[in-house]
Amino acid sequence: MTLLHPNGSDVRRGLGALVALLTLAAASTPWAQTVPAHAQGLSEALISVDLTATKKQVGVYSTLKGSEAKPLKLAVLLPGSPSVVRPVVEDGVMTQSRLNGNFLIRARRFLVNEHIASLIVDCHSESGDHCESHYQASKQRQEDVDALIAEVRKRQPSITEVWLVGTSKGTISSSFMPLHNPGGYAGVIHTASITEPYAKNSYRELGGFDYGKVKVPQAFVHHVADPCPLTTYSGAKGIAEKYKIPLVSVSGGSGFQGHVCAAFTEHGFRGKEKEVMNALVDIIQSGQVTQLQVQ
Repeated sequence: MTLLHPNGSDVRRGLGALVALLTLAAASTPWAQTVPAHAQGLSEALISVDLTATKKQVGVYSTLKGSEAKPLKLAVLLPGSPSVVRPVVEDGVMTQSRLNGNFLIRARRFLVNEHIASLIVDCHSESGDHCESHYQASKQRQEDVDALIAEVRKRQPSITEVWLVGTSKGTISSSFMPLHNPGGYAGVIHTASITEPYAKNSYRELGGFDYGKVKVPQAFVHHVADPCPLTTYSGAKGIAEKYKIPLVSVSGGSGFQGHVCAAFTEHGFRGKEKEVMNALVDIIQSGQVTQLQVQ
């Protein structure tokens, strides 16, 4: 027996239409996750360690999605101002953070491969809205980040090398951490580094910093047209020449906008993210700078 609506339509036909509508609605609802561009191709996990009874250190661990290879190297990403990430990880990817636009965060998908995993480092949970520069230069900062690294290595014992990668204000951490823990890292890469510590609104902690005391391989990566007065290319070149540290000079890019020290100008390598990250991959995998120009 077939039931009919008053207008004569088949109930089964109506049910089919209803199912189709519900399927369409599900595809457009918030729980139908769309992977953000910055997380495409990644498998991610939120890592957290307790520093005290009330304070935590959090980070986002990223590996290549679908890869059966176990990463050998960990790139520890130390983002720029305000260096407070507060990440949200859902269904295996970071969907939200306060710093999605930061160069290291938005371009990490070009850094991670079968052999390299990345770890985005947040500021400790009691930092407020800014990760203060004096804290980033401190022994405590190094210990807090190292506690997070230790947790990652416990979960992924295949990791044999840890590289620090800082950008902008995050280069305070990438500069001081290897002084506080000389044997803790295989190498350090400073991108868009703070080169003018005595400029207005800059960070005095790096005033007179002796890069020669860092006993692991280092590299600078800097855009030749970096417009930020705290991170001049001439300053980076001078530091690199003084301490005989390789300098990778980046030129070109596109879509520049915003404040000169923000993430979407030459300061953040806008339009050159993949090329710069490819250079970082080469450095981390080989342990040395293999190219001095990125164009």
